[in-house]
Amino acid sequence: MTQHHYEFLKVRYASGIVLVSLSRGPVNAVHQPMYREIEHFFRNVDSTGVDVRAVVLSGEGRHFCAGNDLEEFTTMTPANAPGRMRRVRAAFFAIQECPVPVIAAVHGSALGTGLAIAASADFVIAADNARFGVPEVSVGVMGGAAHLSRMIGQPMTRWAYFSAEPIPASEMHRLGGVVALAAPEELQDEALRRARQVARHGPTTLRFAKHALNEIEFMELQEAYRFEQSLTCEMAGLPEAREALAATTEARTPTYSAGVHYELD
Repeated sequence: MTQHHYEFLKVRYASGIVLVSLSRGPVNAVHQPMYREIEHFFRNVDSTGVDVRAVVLSGEGRHFCAGNDLEEFTTMTPANAPGRMRRVRAAFFAIQECPVPVIAAVHGSALGTGLAIAASADFVIAADNARFGVPEVSVGVMGGAAHLSRMIGQPMTRWAYFSAEPIPASEMHRLGGVVALAAPEELQDEALRRARQVARHGPTTLRFAKHALNEIEFMELQEAYRFEQSLTCEMAGLPEAREALAATTEARTPTYSAGVHYELD
C-alpha cells in the first residue's frame, strides 16, 4: 500500500491504529497548505494501512497546536476570506467525518484552530499541562465557539470566548470536555491504550458506531434512537455482528476478519 507523502504531518501505522502528528514548528500553527494536508489525510485514512480501526492525533514539539498562522490573517480581505475559510472548515469537517474513531492527544496549547482540531475528534486525552482556548476575539476574527461547545456547556464557552482566556486541562476534565488526564511524558501511551480499547472491536461495527454518533449528535431523543435501531437492522445479517454476539454469550474473545465488509449508506 502506497502512503501519501505529507510535509506538515507525520504518519505511522501500527496494528490497526494510525498515529498522525501535526508537524510544523515551532508551535504547529496551521496555514492553508497544512489545512489541505489535514483534510487529505482524514478523507483518505484507509490508505495509511490495512484494517484501520482508530486514529490517534497529536502534535510535535511543545504544543499540540497554537492556532492558525497569524501571518495569513494579515493578508486576508473580504474578497479572499471565503475561499480560505472553506479550506479551514474542510479540514475540521474531515476529522469529524473520519470513518473511524479519532482520539486527540493534546499537550501544551490547543488554541483557536488547535481547539477546533481537538474538538473535531471523537474525544480528547490531555496532558495535565495542556490548556484549551478560543482567542479569536483578541485577534479580531470569529470561530471556534461552536467547537468548544461540543466539549463543554454554553456558559463556560461564552466566558472563554468573550474573555479569550484559556481553560486549563484540569478544568476541561472537570467539565467533561477531556476524557482523561496524563503526565506529559505518559500522554501518548495513555492515548494509545484508549485507542487499543476501541480497536479491539469489529472494524465494520466501529464504522457503524462512528456514523451513528455523528448523525444523532443533535437529534431529538426519539428520532435519534429510531436512527440507531435502523442501523441495528442493517447489521443484523453481518457475520461480524453475529460473531460479537456469539463471543459474548460464550464468554470468549471475538475473532474478526480484517477489513470492512459492508458499505454504509
